[in-house]
Amino acid sequence: MEKSVQSKIDAVWNTFFAGGVANPLTVIEQITYLLFMKALDEVETNNEQTEQLLGVKFNRIFDEEHQDCRWSKFKNMSAPEMFKTVSERVFPFIKNLQPSKESSFSRYMESAIFVVPTALVLEKVVTQLDSIPMKERDTKGDIYEYMLSKLSTSGDLGQFRTPRHIIRMMVELIKPTPNDTICDPACGSGGFLVEAGEYLREEHKDLFNTESLKHHYNNSMFYGFDTDSTMLRIGAMNMMLHGIDNPNIDYKDSVSEDNKDEEKYSVILANPPFKGTIDTERTAPNLLKVCNTKKTELLFLALFLRTLKIGGRCACIVPDGVLFGSSNAHKSIRKEIVENNKIEAIISMPSGVFQPYAGVSTAVMIFTKTTTGGTDKVWFYDMTADGFSLDAKRTKVAENDIPDIIERYNNLDKEIDRARTDKSFFVTKDEIASNDYDLSINKYKEIVQEKIEYENPKVILKQIMDMEEEFKKQLKELEELL
Repeated sequence: MEKSVQSKIDAVWNTFFAGGVANPLTVIEQITYLLFMKALDEVETNNEQTEQLLGVKFNRIFDEEHQDCRWSKFKNMSAPEMFKTVSERVFPFIKNLQPSKESSFSRYMESAIFVVPTALVLEKVVTQLDSIPMKERDTKGDIYEYMLSKLSTSGDLGQFRTPRHIIRMMVELIKPTPNDTICDPACGSGGFLVEAGEYLREEHKDLFNTESLKHHYNNSMFYGFDTDSTMLRIGAMNMMLHGIDNPNIDYKDSVSEDNKDEEKYSVILANPPFKGTIDTERTAPNLLKVCNTKKTELLFLALFLRTLKIGGRCACIVPDGVLFGSSNAHKSIRKEIVENNKIEAIISMPSGVFQPYAGVSTAVMIFTKTTTGGTDKVWFYDMTADGFSLDAKRTKVAENDIPDIIERYNNLDKEIDRARTDKSFFVTKDEIASNDYDLSINKYKEIVQEKIEYENPKVILKQIMDMEEEFKKQLKELEELL
C-alpha cells in the first residue's frame, strides 16, 4: 500500500482517537460503516453510468426518498447537517437495506451502532476518507489489512490475528481450487478466507469466465463462523472489500451442538482459539466421542474431521501442547488423525510468530480426511525464521524459511533421504505410533553437537602470562607519564 494512503488512514485513526474513540475495534467498525456508505454510492453511480451507456436497467439502491443518504450528497453538507443526516438517515437506511435492494451488508448490520462522537469528528473523517482512492479492490483490501494490523491484543479465548504471511503460506500449501468449498470455523476478521480468495484470483483467473464458478466464488464458496459479533461484521466486510460479494459469515459456536455441519467443506483453513475451555453440556456429543475434553484446541480438531468431506484438506495452527500432550484426549485425537486419516505435515513455527499478541509456540498441521487411514510417513519442518524479527517489533529481516517450506512441500519425493539433523525430514507412521502418536518435531529431530578443539592448557597458560606481562608494561608507562 502506498505510504500516502497509509498516512491518510493514520490520520483518520488519530481523528477518532482525538475524539475519544479509543477502542481499535470500534474505530475499525466505524471506519468500515463509512467506507460502505461510500461504496454504496459508488455502486449506484456505476450502475447509473452503465444504464446510460448500455440501456441495462439496475435495481436502485437509493430511491427518491433517500437521495440525501448518498455519500456524494452528504459529504458536502455542513458539519451539523452532515451529522444529523448520517446518524438519523444514512445509518438507519443502511441497517434496513434488504438483499433485494442489492445489499450484501444488511445481515451484518443488525446490531451495529453508530458511535462517531461529534459533528466535527464526522466531518473531518468523511473529508479524510473522501481523499482516499477506493475504486480498486486491491486498494480496499490493503486498507483493511492495514487497519487490522493495528489490533495488538488477543481475545478472551486466546484468539488473535494470524499474520498475513503465515496465512498465505498455509493457503499456498493447501492450494484451493475453484470448485472447493472453504471454511474457517473460528474466522475472526476473515483473514484465511480473504487470502484463499486472493489466491484463487491469482492462480485461477479464468474462473470468472465461467458463470457457475463465478457464482460459486461470490455466494457459496466461503464460510466463516465466530462468536464475536464485532469480529463477524469486520470479517464479513473485510471479505466484501476484497471482492467477495456474499460471503457466508455467521454467528455460530462451532463446537457446540448448535453446529450441525457434517462433511460439508472440502477445505478448512483455521487458527482456532487456544486457551479456552467449553462447557461439556454445550459441546456437540459427536465431538466428545472423538475427543472427550473441554479444551477448545482439541475439540476444533475433532470438528475439522467431522465437517470435512471425504478427501477434504485441512491446514490449521495448533499450540505445541496439542502435539505432545499426554492426556487421553490429546492422544486420542492424534491417533484419530494419524491412524484413520492421512496426516501429511507438521511445520514447527518459532514462538515469536504471534508477537505482539502472544509468545506461544505453535505448528501448522496439514491433513486429509479419509476415514480409512493412509498415513505412511509424516513430513516435519523446523521453521526458525519467517522474514520478521521474533520480538514485539516484528521488523522485516532477511532470514525467511517460508519459500523453502513451500518449495520442499511441493517436492516431497526429494525429501526421502533427508537426515533427522536437517531442517526437514520424514518420520514413519510406525515410529510415531510407538511414541504415543507424539507429533512434536523435538521428539524426532537430532541435534549434532559440534566438537570444539581447544589449545593445549600449557599454551593457554603461556598466553595468559604474556598478556599479564604486557598489561604490567603498559601500567608502568602510564605511571611514568603521570
